[in-house]
Amino acid sequence: MRIAIVGAGIIGVTAAHALLDAGHEVTLIDPEGMTGRATDANAGWIAHLDIMPLASPKVWRNLPRWMLDPLGPLAIRPGYVPRLAPWLLRFVRASSPRAIATSIEAIRAINGQALPAWTALLDKLALRSFLRREGILSVWRDASDFAHAKDILSRQRAYGIAVEILDPVDVRRIEPALQGVGAAVLYPEGCHVTDPASLAEEIFRCARERGARHIRQRVVAIERSPNAVEIRTDDGHSTVYDKIVIATGAWSTTLAKQAGDSVPLDTERGYNATFPSGTFGLARPVMFEGEGFVTTPLGIGDRVGGAVEFAGLQAPPNHRRTDAIVERLKRFLPHLDTAQPARRWMGFRPSVPDSLPVIGPATADGRIIYAFGHAHHGLTQAAITAQMVAALADGRQSPVDLKPFAAQRFRR
Repeated sequence: MRIAIVGAGIIGVTAAHALLDAGHEVTLIDPEGMTGRATDANAGWIAHLDIMPLASPKVWRNLPRWMLDPLGPLAIRPGYVPRLAPWLLRFVRASSPRAIATSIEAIRAINGQALPAWTALLDKLALRSFLRREGILSVWRDASDFAHAKDILSRQRAYGIAVEILDPVDVRRIEPALQGVGAAVLYPEGCHVTDPASLAEEIFRCARERGARHIRQRVVAIERSPNAVEIRTDDGHSTVYDKIVIATGAWSTTLAKQAGDSVPLDTERGYNATFPSGTFGLARPVMFEGEGFVTTPLGIGDRVGGAVEFAGLQAPPNHRRTDAIVERLKRFLPHLDTAQPARRWMGFRPSVPDSLPVIGPATADGRIIYAFGHAHHGLTQAAITAQMVAALADGRQSPVDLKPFAAQRFRR
């Protein structure tokens, strides 16, 4: 079949390879140069050990404290509240015990296959050198706060996830630079990539070498006919395809509406700063629990980032939030020299209230396939999402049950 993928972020480029593997002609349609794609500067984690949705007890427990700080881990710009209100209502509904349990099962189902899918793809493309397996460390400033994590740890162990509880002495042994840690957990199977942007570029390059075409235009409309689906781009050209994959991240809602689905997708704006390599003195990625940020020792530098800001796609970045993250990091890394030059960035995580991506056929036309809304797990879930998309395009059984990720779930 002739298949177009709209969007060449990490989801789109990995989907290209899965469709090429199945023998299809693939065209990637992406204007390039779009600022704020989560692909370009995320934390680089393959977070296949995550099981909890954003709508979790941990978030609600910390929410009052976070909301009191305008530069804290979570903020909503006042003028954006009316537009965000329907999303927030769905987020509240997604916070019920039953809804959380449903999300956990779906997250574990897709994340449980995420790393094998990645290793298979990286091995095939001779890109395995991008993957690092140093584990991931979660730390708490106050040991009493760690008590709230015991339920999550029990759930993770029940899924077969390796969890090692550390005391402050253990932490100083493996990460001497870290200070002020009251409790910690090491996930020895955790891993990350050396640079998410470079990895995406290499996967894109490999797809073009395998025969995928690239059209540098923006898609403005999708039209359907009995024999094909037609894409119209902003240069006025139209091209017909047998099937279309929509993988435009935070910019997906307009095309989804044209395909018959109103998806409650918003953007969690995230901020980060990348310092020269070795600045932090950390050997592995670290999650700072309750603080709203993480650090990663990438091959291109030491990155700290996180936080959630709801302000839409148009509002300019507020890098006071980036500065605030760096200042909070200094509580744990007192030696951090903030006078060193750092690259600051703000990007858009495409987020759905139940923390599950939208993967599956469009309501109006099964020839249109969705693959967007991965929020914090875009890099993690990209390779397995690609396999799910290719199976759906060919009418094969998906490696992961598609039902929890269907766009039609929002009609209920």
